[in-house]
Amino acid sequence: MEGEFDRAAELYQSSLEIFPTAEAHTFLGWTYHFQGRVDDAIAECKRAIAVDPDFGNPYNDIGAYLIDMGRYDEAIPWLERALEAPRYDPRHFPYFNLGRAYVAKGNLSRAHQYFRDALRIEPGYGLARQAVERLRRMMN
Repeated sequence: MEGEFDRAAELYQSSLEIFPTAEAHTFLGWTYHFQGRVDDAIAECKRAIAVDPDFGNPYNDIGAYLIDMGRYDEAIPWLERALEAPRYDPRHFPYFNLGRAYVAKGNLSRAHQYFRDALRIEPGYGLARQAVERLRRMMN
């Protein structure tokens, strides 16, 4: 969190050598993402899923990384799997990211619904509230 990504990656890798967990793979993926190593980040998320397919965070993260790369159609199935994951918190993120994907694809009504779903789960989520307002102005 303090920008010491190389050290964080070393520590996650050491942790994974001792006891591999889906969480550690996912956090190592985040670290790689912040370093600009998106392909490595996605690979770590896939390792996380292999360790625990019920853990929803890596599905969402893969979807978010793909959105950032402009690969919206590829992102959507990953985000939908995050919605179905039995073990996932914060659950509003994949709804928000699906909204982002559908905005980029030009399906504003579907995006609006996903942003509203994110707000239903987390009413204080400011990014979703801003997205709903932005879409409301665009759709009027």
